[in-house]
Amino acid sequence: MNHKNIAEEILVAIGGRENVSAAAHCATRLRLVLNDESLVNQESLDKMDVVKGTFSTGGQYQIILGSGTVNEVYKHFSKAAGIEEMSTSDVKDAGSKKLNPLQRFVKMLSDIFVPIIPAIVAGGLLMGLNNVLTAKDLFFAGKSLIDAYPEMADLAALINTFANAAFVFLPILIGFSATKRFGGNPYLGAALGMLMVHPDLLNGYGYGAALLKGEVPVWNIFGLEIEKVGYQGTVLPVLAASFILAKIETFLRRVIPSALDNLLTPLLSIFVTGILTFTLVGPLTRSAGNLLTDGIVWMYDTTGAVGGLIFGLLYAPIVITGMHHSFIAVETQLLADIAKTGGSFIFVIATMSNVAQGAATLAVMMTTRDAKIKGTASAAGISALLGITEPAMFGVNLKLRYPFIGAIIGSAFGSAFATLLKVKAVALGAAGIPGVISINPSSIISYILGMIIAIVIAFSVTFFLARRDTRKVQKSGSTADKKAA
Repeated sequence: MNHKNIAEEILVAIGGRENVSAAAHCATRLRLVLNDESLVNQESLDKMDVVKGTFSTGGQYQIILGSGTVNEVYKHFSKAAGIEEMSTSDVKDAGSKKLNPLQRFVKMLSDIFVPIIPAIVAGGLLMGLNNVLTAKDLFFAGKSLIDAYPEMADLAALINTFANAAFVFLPILIGFSATKRFGGNPYLGAALGMLMVHPDLLNGYGYGAALLKGEVPVWNIFGLEIEKVGYQGTVLPVLAASFILAKIETFLRRVIPSALDNLLTPLLSIFVTGILTFTLVGPLTRSAGNLLTDGIVWMYDTTGAVGGLIFGLLYAPIVITGMHHSFIAVETQLLADIAKTGGSFIFVIATMSNVAQGAATLAVMMTTRDAKIKGTASAAGISALLGITEPAMFGVNLKLRYPFIGAIIGSAFGSAFATLLKVKAVALGAAGIPGVISINPSSIISYILGMIIAIVIAFSVTFFLARRDTRKVQKSGSTADKKAA
C-alpha cells in the first residue's frame, strides 16, 4: 500500500490543499475541516479501496481509513496539504466555528460530559455487579446471592460503596470538566463541586424528606436564611454554577492588578459563586432538574411502546445530526437519580439502534456483489453489533439508503418491545451486545429478546429490499435487451 499516493489522491478528491482548513486523525478516521465541502469529489473517494466510508458531522468531514492505515496516510497528507500536525481538539475547535447555535450547544455538552464518561461507566458497571449480587430470583427462587451466601454480604457492600462514589461526588467531576470548557480554572471548578457536596450540608438525596418534615437546616446570615443542602447526584446546578464561576474568574483576572491576582481572584471567584449557588442558582436549577427528570420519566411511562417505537425510529437520524451527544447529560441525570428513575432507557434505545445498523450491514454483505462493499460491510457489521456504528452507518447503510431504512425499522420494533417491558440500564457502556452487563439484572432476558427482534427485523427488511432492487435491475436489463433486439 503506497500511503503517499493515497494521501495525494485523497487531497485531490477533497478539493486540493487550498480547501483544507484543518486536519487531524483519530484511531480510524481522517478528520478534516474543509473550507467548502461542495468541492469534494465523492465518487472519486468511493472508488478508492482504502476508503471505508465518509461522513460530515460537527463541522468536520471525516474519511474512514481503518486502524494503522490512517496514521501513515495522515503523515503524508499533512505534508502534501502544507499544514502542521494537529490534535483532534484543534480540529474540533476549527470545526465548531462552522456550527449553528444549536449545534454549538450540543458540542458544548459533549465536550463537558465525554471526558467524565469513564468514571460514570466504572461506577455504573460496579452498580450492575452489586445488583447481580443482591437481586432476588436471579439465581435462586426468592433469594439473592448474598442471601444464599451471607459471607458475600460485605463484598456487595464494598462494591456498592465503590459504585456510588462517582454519582455522590458527580458535581466535582462536572465542576472540573465544565469550568475548563467555559474557560475557567478547572481546579477551582473541582473546588466548587466539593463545596456543593460538603459533608456539613444536608445530603441532597435526603432533601425531599427533610422538606416534608420541615427539618431543612439553614445558615442565618443577618436575617437571610440560606438552606444548607448538598447537590449530590445533580447535573444542572453544577453546570450553571461552573459557568458563573468561569465568567467571574475571567472578569476578575482582567480587572485585578497582577500583583494581587493569584490572591484575590480564586478567593472572590469561589466566594461569590458559592453565595450565588446556594441562594439562587442551586435552588432554581435543582427544581428545573427535577422537572426535567420527572418529565422524561412521565413521557417514558405514559407513551410506553409507542414512544419507544418512535424514539427507536428516530435515534439513528438523530445520530447523523450529532444531537445524540446531548443525551449524555440526560442519561447522567437518570443514572444519578436511579432510585427514582430506575435507570436509563436511552441506553437501551441506543443499543437497539446500533445492533439494527449492524444487522442491516450484514444483510448487505450477504446480498451485494460489490467486493469492496462486501469487505467493508463484514467488519462494519460486527463492529456495530458490539456498539461502534460509524463504519456501518456512514460507510454502508447511508450510502446505499435501503439498509438504513431496514435498520431504523428494526430499531423501532426492538425499542418498542424493550420499552413495553420497561428495560433500563443501570450503567453506561457499550451500547450493543456487550451492553448486557449494564442492564438491570431483572431485565437482561428482555434486553436480549429486544436485540434479537431488532436484528431479525433489520436483517429481513434489508435483505428483502436488496433482493427487490436486484430484481428491478435484472428486469430493467432484460427489457433493454428486448428493445435492442
